[in-house]
Amino acid sequence: MTPKPAGTLDGTPDGGWGWVVAASAFLVNGLSYGLLRSLGLALPDIAEHFDRTSQDTAWVSALALAVQQAASSGWALVFAPALGTLSRYFSRRRVLAVGLALTGNGASSLLLAPALQLLLDTFGWRGALLLLGAITLHLTPCGALLRPLELPGDPPAPPRGLFAALGLGLFARPAFLVFALGTALVGGGYFVPYVHLAPHALDRGLGGYRAALVVAVAAVADAGARLACGWVADQGWVPLPRLLAVFGALTGLGLLAVGLVPVVGSEEAWGGSLLAAAGAYGLSAGSYAPLVFGVLPGLVGIGGVVQATGLVMLLMSLGGLLGPPLSGFLRDETGDFTASFLVCGSFVLSGSSIYMGLPGALPSCPPASPPATPPPERGELLPAPQVALLSPGGPRATADTSC
Repeated sequence: MTPKPAGTLDGTPDGGWGWVVAASAFLVNGLSYGLLRSLGLALPDIAEHFDRTSQDTAWVSALALAVQQAASSGWALVFAPALGTLSRYFSRRRVLAVGLALTGNGASSLLLAPALQLLLDTFGWRGALLLLGAITLHLTPCGALLRPLELPGDPPAPPRGLFAALGLGLFARPAFLVFALGTALVGGGYFVPYVHLAPHALDRGLGGYRAALVVAVAAVADAGARLACGWVADQGWVPLPRLLAVFGALTGLGLLAVGLVPVVGSEEAWGGSLLAAAGAYGLSAGSYAPLVFGVLPGLVGIGGVVQATGLVMLLMSLGGLLGPPLSGFLRDETGDFTASFLVCGSFVLSGSSIYMGLPGALPSCPPASPPATPPPERGELLPAPQVALLSPGGPRATADTSC
């Protein structure tokens, strides 16, 4: 397909066909990570059928997550292009558009969690997984909506060589290297609730549908926070790296709170404390999600955002490969998921502390004069990403920590 140049009726940044791309990314996110978040409800049945431990069944989700992202297979074949293309269609409203697309995760979880429990009760885990596989086939038409967009500053020719095509040269930039290390550590704990929040609720004494309610509450809070944080981030009131570090830390604290929830009295109880902790975790994790992708253009420039999105997924998958199996191992050793959520919350807190090394993450002396407003389609093409990090707000861009 021939790329559509920016400035045409349906190729204008911050609107036009970009909203169709946002809708496509919404569906992609819902049919991938939204499904993964609900899949934990099936793990106890799978473990019982194969007479396996929680650690063994956790490897199923962890390996699927790592292989599809690290090897660019499965959901990664649609998720990375969808998010990367979406970032190219927006400038001043980029984080809001990304947040809108990522609400597909929460919306899908809200519907799929109770639906999956119903499918498990009706058809068993085999039939439920077959039906979920049929649902994910709807990812196919989403790719047809990702119309390429030609922007000023794009390289004249595609990168040659495996090293350049994968964007590995981005690791030579100090700011991106700091971001990469922090993201890999956050990934070690971020995906644990996707796999073990529902089993944790079951371990705490809740019934199947009440455990599904815990997942649904986290999903609703997650979805609302993604939209709200996207809007706030685009206002330029606070530098994106600072928001990233703050909400990453709050996500870690939310995981600690989920792990410390006491056992409820009976299966008929609603588990109010766990619902509250899951909601708090959902709010913080949802706020963190759009910032991870929204900060990329300021680090690598809009021309490298698709490659950077793929690298972010790779980094998250490395942590995701470790987190759920470690959580399952700790559950088998201790008898519950308390230690699992405490350890994985510590991973997220550690990664968030590393984000403080990003330009603009810490308060600094105000610049002598505000930088000029860049063109919307080139606003984040920085000649030296380690010196300055521009916010999508344009004129309210934040300078580096040096005065």
